[in-house]
Formats: sequence, structure tokens, C-alpha cells
Amino acid sequence: MSDQGSRVGSGRQYPCEICPLRPLPVFRDFEKSELAFISKFKKGELAVDKGATVLVEGSHSAHLYTVLSGWAFRYKLLQDGRRQILNYLMPGDLIGLQGSVMGEMQHSVEALSPMLLCVFERESLQELYRNHPGLAYDITWIASREERMLDENLLSIGRRSALERAAYLIAFIGSRARKVGLNGRQYVQIPVTQQHIADTLGLSLVHTNKTIRKLMDRKLIVWRDGGCEVIDNQGLKQLAGWEGLGESRRPLI
Repeated sequence: MSDQGSRVGSGRQYPCEICPLRPLPVFRDFEKSELAFISKFKKGELAVDKGATVLVEGSHSAHLYTVLSGWAFRYKLLQDGRRQILNYLMPGDLIGLQGSVMGEMQHSVEALSPMLLCVFERESLQELYRNHPGLAYDITWIASREERMLDENLLSIGRRSALERAAYLIAFIGSRARKVGLNGRQYVQIPVTQQHIADTLGLSLVHTNKTIRKLMDRKLIVWRDGGCEVIDNQGLKQLAGWEGLGESRRPLI
């Protein structure tokens, strides 16, 4: 974790027993023993400023994080500074699992907005696998879900047109955001710039701008100072030829 833009809280604003995410219908219920372990597993909370680096590619981290609030993105850089955004993170997503398995992070994570993260000690994963098979399955499920999302993104970049790619990406992010309650108003607002979209889709900024304008002309989205506002998620899905997330209740670590 980069020290710049982060503030570790010694106390807990949100104990696991009253976690604001757990009541959401998208997350599965915990057994009492599982909740007791997760409550012990959690070591505190970390406040992260917009634009701060949460994890750096090549680094070793003693911690795992679950997003309690806010947005982030995972990315890789080429030596000349070109960036490929791999995925977007929002409440309920687990950060740092790759470093726990591989020994070091294979990508970086940056905050798109102010964030609050739950902090877990990586060493406690061994106890989780030994004594809580249900939670161990959850970790496997989370990793498999990430692989599935990357598969869909690769399909999009490889075979969808630029317009279809943009429609899929915004529909995908918007659908996930709705599931975790990020549509506080009628519409989901995604806090991204057009450069973020370009770096996700593998398009130039000029091409991305033209593509975004086409989606706006179809009244599927509105672009505001704060990012992209999704007006017609179903229309975006139809344009992309995407059937939706299609997942049942998911784990929350």
C-alpha cells in the first residue's frame, strides 16, 4: 500500500456484525462461526484518497482488502507508460488475493474515488483454509469470477466492434454497480474519464470520444463532469449482445 493518500484507522467504523454490505441481497448469508472468524480476521479499516495507489505491481503486501465503499481499477503498465486497465473494483470486491497466491502483485490498483477498505492479514488465510471450508470455497469462487470477467473482457476486445465494446463495458460496470447499491439516484454514475475507457478498451482517446458520442446520441448514456451516467442499461446490453451478469448470490469476505 502506498503511504500517499491512505489513512489507516485503528478502530472500526463498521464491525463485521453490522457491515452495511451484508444486508444487500446480492451477498450470501454467513454462518455464525464464519462471521466470528471474519470479524477476527479483519484488523481495521483504511481510508484511501481518490487517485491514490492501493497496491503496486511487483510489490509484496502483508494484507488483503475488501472494498467497503468507493471505486478503483486494476491495471498493468508497459515500460513506456502505456496502460491497460483490466477491471474495475467496487464494494464487496477483494483486493490483493493474487499477491497472496503468487507472492507478489502482478498488477497495480488505483482509487477512482475516495475509498474505505477493510484490512485483513494475509497470514490468516491459512487458518481460513484449514478451519472454514465454506469460506475457502468462497475465495475460490471469487478467483473464478475474476477469471470469468476477464474472459468476457477479452472476448469484447477481440471480437466486438468499438461501439459494442464501449456498450458492453459500461453495461457491465453499471450492472455490477446496481447489484451493490451504487445507484443512489435513479441512474448509476461511473466515476471514470474517457481516458479510463480508452485504456480499458484498447482504443485511442480520439476513437473513444467518437464512440462515446454515438452512445450519447442514442440516449444510452450521458457524460458529465463526474463521469459516465448510465441512462439505458438494457439498451447498452442489447447493443453489445450481452445477456447480463447471470450470477446468483455471491460471497463477501
